Amino acid sequence: MLYPIIGYFMFDKHCFFSRKNSGNPIFQGWYADPEAIILQHKYWVFPTYSARYEKQVFMDAFSSTDLITWEKHSKIIDTSAIKWANKAMWAPCIVAKDDKFFLFFSANDIQNSERKGMGANKPENDDTVGGIGIGVASKPEGPYKDYLGKPLINQFYNKAQPIDQSVFKDKDGKYYIIYGGWGHCNIGKLNKDFTGLIPFENGNLVKEISPKDYVEGATMFIRKGKYYLMWSEGNWTDGTYKVAYGVSDSVFGPFEKKSTILVADEKVATGAGHHSVMNIPNTEDWYIVYHRRPIPNEGRDHRVTCIDRLYFNKDGSIKNVKMTFEGVQRRVLR
Repeated sequence: MLYPIIGYFMFDKHCFFSRKNSGNPIFQGWYADPEAIILQHKYWVFPTYSARYEKQVFMDAFSSTDLITWEKHSKIIDTSAIKWANKAMWAPCIVAKDDKFFLFFSANDIQNSERKGMGANKPENDDTVGGIGIGVASKPEGPYKDYLGKPLINQFYNKAQPIDQSVFKDKDGKYYIIYGGWGHCNIGKLNKDFTGLIPFENGNLVKEISPKDYVEGATMFIRKGKYYLMWSEGNWTDGTYKVAYGVSDSVFGPFEKKSTILVADEKVATGAGHHSVMNIPNTEDWYIVYHRRPIPNEGRDHRVTCIDRLYFNKDGSIKNVKMTFEGVQRRVLR
């Protein structure tokens, strides 16, 4: 199904614009935690289906050739394919590698930080089952099947809840997984086939790189040789959610907090956060794709996916993001 900008009045009376712009939100429905990426010469967004955890048991994806009209790909993965997941699938992250597509996700919202071992052989209703998993498919739109048959990470290393993963490819081709909730951010090195983590020299599987005020939702990118770590602060269930960032010369940091660049705007929306960043190759055109809460907001899970431009100052710092109803201009990949 295609979703043009017309018809967005279900979210906000201001969302009617010329087809030269995407409009915000960019597609209909309650969706959060969007992962934006360019795959097979198309724009793709993989979001969380924003609902109560017992109903949040599948994921949709959306693709576009111009950032204006989006095609919905329904239920690319669900708990029927991931047998150890029984609720709360969220925070998708996708990697194209070796002619396959790997969909990383969080599941079950596990809360037990004291257990030992992977726990994959425990009953589904046991709180030790869950964490970060991986689906695999031959196409971006799936369908995805369980890659490991168990979570990749389900331990609370450094007190970080195993959620909100982002996979980052470094300049040397190595892949790192950056993740963590409960105010702690970890980084680990993925092995070549994504079946596990490569221990660091001290034997630990992950290192903590938590910046000041970090809560969750980390993402990383490189610009002009610098590593940018971005994350969410505040409470995801209300209007305090926001985005901050830090910069380092190393993938391992340290990432000193520079500033908060995406905050609530009572004229537009509140609770903006858990985002991703997309760059048009060989250009300085950068986009931030994020979720926010329409005004008035009537429910915890009433979040929509939006896109706006991301701009940098001459010194490399990120300018404050202006949330808009217009979104971004039409852009066809060349």
